[in-house]
Amino acid sequence: MEAALTNSDEVRGALRTEASDARATASRRFFKTGVGGYSEGDLFLGVTVPRQRAIAKRALALPDHAMKSLLDSPWHEERLVALVVLVQRYESGNTQEKAWASGFYCAHFLAVNNWDLVDLSAWQILGRQLRASGGPFLATLKSLAESPRLWDRRIAMVSTFAWTKEGDAGPALTVARTLLGDNEDLMHKAVGWMLREVGKRVSRDVLSAFLQETYAQLPRTTLRYAIEHFSADERRAWLTRPRLGPPVTRFSALGRSALGHPR
Repeated sequence: MEAALTNSDEVRGALRTEASDARATASRRFFKTGVGGYSEGDLFLGVTVPRQRAIAKRALALPDHAMKSLLDSPWHEERLVALVVLVQRYESGNTQEKAWASGFYCAHFLAVNNWDLVDLSAWQILGRQLRASGGPFLATLKSLAESPRLWDRRIAMVSTFAWTKEGDAGPALTVARTLLGDNEDLMHKAVGWMLREVGKRVSRDVLSAFLQETYAQLPRTTLRYAIEHFSADERRAWLTRPRLGPPVTRFSALGRSALGHPR
């Protein structure tokens, strides 16, 4: 059994033991880290996700300052390990520990600055906590959905899965409607993904009614994702329907420096 990792330097050492220059190069291409890419300037060590998760399991007792150090890191894998630790501590924690994990997560949103980091943490921590709190969660989600920062908007959309997986489509449809005019392809995919889950986990009829209502504003990528589980004939019918008006757009392209790297 591998030894526990008790500080940020030990986590960094464990990651570098697993690092690969070839994987790092591939990751930089895959995550579009070049000039103008959605994760421009992000740095990669080249560690596989399974090994990052294995390292996180050894680091569950990291103190707050070590977690902050990793979340503030320019290295993608260091931030991912810290987020996996937060998710695991939220899932295994009591009410007080869950409140701590969700508060820590919200205080470090700038570290959650790539689609994989959002997708592995947003609904698991923020979504679950907002759903459990019973408070005015829609105000929080809509505030994030209206942010100029791409990753805040993706956090808002992906967080709604905490409700959808329990049979409640309301938050997903509300946030999706807010984001229909988003210009970012990564948001088109996120909205379509969450709509697809509404159709699979809640109701095909509810999804179809939403698509009918918003069809003129739906980006084609969003529509394709949302209807992936439909039959071939149903998909063809949706994709060939005429639009009644031009789509409404918002969130014009941002400089990538505005997306929030924790430098």
